[in-house]
Amino acid sequence: MATARDKCPVHILLADDDVDDRYFFDKALGELSIKTVLTTVSNGEQLIDFLHSNSGRLPDVLFLDLNMPRKNGFECLDLIKSNQYIESLPVIIYSTSLLMAVADELYKKGAHYYFQKDTSDLTKLLEYILTLLENNNYRRPEREEFIIDFAAI
Repeated sequence: MATARDKCPVHILLADDDVDDRYFFDKALGELSIKTVLTTVSNGEQLIDFLHSNSGRLPDVLFLDLNMPRKNGFECLDLIKSNQYIESLPVIIYSTSLLMAVADELYKKGAHYYFQKDTSDLTKLLEYILTLLENNNYRRPEREEFIIDFAAI
């Protein structure tokens, strides 16, 4: 029997200013059992412009780097969650830093998950996150499940 995964690829939007990180992310997606389509933007202004231009057809999920030029991840998250047309977009924070105070703030602002960049097994991590989102029908988890610990997967 065909599943939703077989029929429609998951449209992923990645907002990250680092060329290498975008490359590794794309490469990891290519190794997944889940079909995906990736769109990338390299700064916060491009992200917000993209979302406004595509508010009628949003991606399934946004992976958002916190430290980007023009508008950082915090500013972008605020703008996304305060706009009725795009606020339902699941936002996964994807950053090199992982601080509890920052995680608490991001959760309060409406992000779905938060994980630290790690290219050692990014494929496994992305498969886990996308499966988690799909199994929970893209609902936001409780705070205790917000941070995805790579070592626990």
